[in-house]
Amino acid sequence: MPDSTLPRVSNSKARRLFLHKHGLCTHPKGSGKGEDLSDVINQLGFIQVDSINTVARAHHMILAARRPAYKQKNLKRLLERERRLFEHWTHDASIIPTSFFPHWQLRFQRDRERLVDRWRDWHQNEFEEKLDDVLKRISDNGPVTSATVGEDEKRSSGGWWEWHPSKTALEFLWRTGELSVCRRNGFQKVYDLTERVIPEAHRSHRPAPEETIDWAARSALERLGFATSGEIAAFWDLITPREAKTWCQDALHNGQLVEAEIECDEGSFRRVFMFADTLGDLDDTPDPPSRVRILSPFDPALRDRKRAERLFGFSYRIEIFVPEPKRQYGYYVFPVMEGDRLVGRIDMKSFRDDGCLQVRAFWPERGVRTSKGRLARLEAELNRMARFSDCSKISFDKDWLRQSTHSPA
Repeated sequence: MPDSTLPRVSNSKARRLFLHKHGLCTHPKGSGKGEDLSDVINQLGFIQVDSINTVARAHHMILAARRPAYKQKNLKRLLERERRLFEHWTHDASIIPTSFFPHWQLRFQRDRERLVDRWRDWHQNEFEEKLDDVLKRISDNGPVTSATVGEDEKRSSGGWWEWHPSKTALEFLWRTGELSVCRRNGFQKVYDLTERVIPEAHRSHRPAPEETIDWAARSALERLGFATSGEIAAFWDLITPREAKTWCQDALHNGQLVEAEIECDEGSFRRVFMFADTLGDLDDTPDPPSRVRILSPFDPALRDRKRAERLFGFSYRIEIFVPEPKRQYGYYVFPVMEGDRLVGRIDMKSFRDDGCLQVRAFWPERGVRTSKGRLARLEAELNRMARFSDCSKISFDKDWLRQSTHSPA
């Protein structure tokens, strides 16, 4: 039940705060390289890596939504040459600032304890017998991929549970910190010894578990603006829900946090934790620009699907695993944001050989009119997407402009 004694934050203010924390409440300008790009990723905390390349891979689209000047080579430089970033797991495979690497020591420790038993049961391929061999080969001969180890082992075209033993060993050593991804060939991970990839200053620092728990909870809430303890735990996926809940209660008792109620899109209220300064500064949060942005389905602002639905009334589901006849929209449909609203979703694909971005369909959300002004802003964004994906033209399917299933408000 709502608590009338708690401060309440309107839905419009909550949306603006959330988008501001995610770099979507300011005009997208900046060089999109070097220090500027590093600052963007630090602000977000991480960017999710995904292999699907319908228009561009998720990590590149996330950055381009905030920096239209961004080029894919700019991320590669920070990641593979300057080592300001490293690749590992949050809730999924992600690119993370290397300055955060010390706090992944807790994950390495916990994954070692957890994965040994689970992977023994799932893989049943005696991968532990390959650990020393894989480490020695990399130490003696340099970086490897899963294709260049275990050449004499049986290969399978099945899923990850059918990895050959040396592939399983590689992934285990990466998940537990002894190996790091030094680069990718195409989208294939290349592994090397962590001591050759992660700078010594970040590699040698090993925070106590309680220090990492405090960092993970505090930094998550800083990036979310407001959250439940469960949402705080899920942000980095470094700490347990119980650890996050205890941190919140202690910080609330010490006056570091306050409780508030956030108004959801449909008018209900949800109790959350906030920093007192964040609550006090709500009126200073800027209004987002009116431009249209096409977002990756894995954009940090949309990663938590339930949160996006509560805040924006936007229900989204990836349909790549849904049989085509049962799809409501399409294989890989992109959310469309205008100002502080999610106004629709678009089905599009880049055909680079033909230099063409094909727009198959745009579905406006309930209450969104496809006015001339809105369509002009959408077309401007499509032109940016075309250039970003190395296409020189855009084609529209005959029936691309669909109708909302609801009447406009």
